Amino acid sequence: MKELARSVARTSQPTALVITIRPPSGWAPLDLREFAGAHELLYFLVLRSLKLRYKQTALGAAWALLQPLLTMAVFTLVFGRLARLGSDGLPYPVFALAALVPWTYFANALTQASNSLVDQQQLLTKVYFPRLLLPLAAVISGVVDLAISFALLLVVLAWYDLATSLRLLAAPGFVLLAAASAFAPGMWLAALNVRYRDVRYVIPFLVQIWLFATPVAYSSGLVPERWRPLYQLNPIASVVDGFRWMVAPDAPWPGRGLAISVAAVAVLLTTGLYFFRRVERSFADVV
Repeated sequence: MKELARSVARTSQPTALVITIRPPSGWAPLDLREFAGAHELLYFLVLRSLKLRYKQTALGAAWALLQPLLTMAVFTLVFGRLARLGSDGLPYPVFALAALVPWTYFANALTQASNSLVDQQQLLTKVYFPRLLLPLAAVISGVVDLAISFALLLVVLAWYDLATSLRLLAAPGFVLLAAASAFAPGMWLAALNVRYRDVRYVIPFLVQIWLFATPVAYSSGLVPERWRPLYQLNPIASVVDGFRWMVAPDAPWPGRGLAISVAAVAVLLTTGLYFFRRVERSFADVV
């Protein structure tokens, strides 16, 4: 009788519930509510990035003017005076600066976004937040420097007595494309940089090669027609052509090339988000 009572007691006890947590095997969709709740964190990350960029510098934000200005002077001497490259009817300094304004922003934003996870590894390992905010903050903070250098471009246009037009109203659209062009590969490189630190050394070389693949020192009209569709897969090339279209009255609208570039950025963003979301759960363990 006692043995029967013990067996009944054992069978009547509730069994423990076991929950197994596994990372998603497919696409991990973005939680938009989580990102909406993190807008204040994004603001402070952008503000922190701006403060750290010019901390303990003598010139501060003036570097946003000096970098494109000095590069314009070198390009004017080498490519404008010595190589005598065409400038689409513009004075070569204006021709070069119109390209250097978006290119400088793109190069800096891509570099900082690619290194954002590794540079912020202490924050990454201590508290949870949407990891995408780090490369996104690096891209957004660069817009401040872009605005300063764009003001410099307007001053140079006035110096050369070139009239501004309503085409300048298209600037926000080209800036948005430039930001997306930096953010899309920046996600790929940031995620890879966590696992493979060789990426940190590849980035400067990649940016240097990308410069020659972009019509900064030369006109995109020099590219043979049969290579144009392949060439326009480089989205920042269309941004450069767009900036020159805004300041040159005779420059053609980069219609087909712009469509190709937007499509290329859309593919890079989609695949970059997929890859980033797949590997972000391991960032804190690997970094």
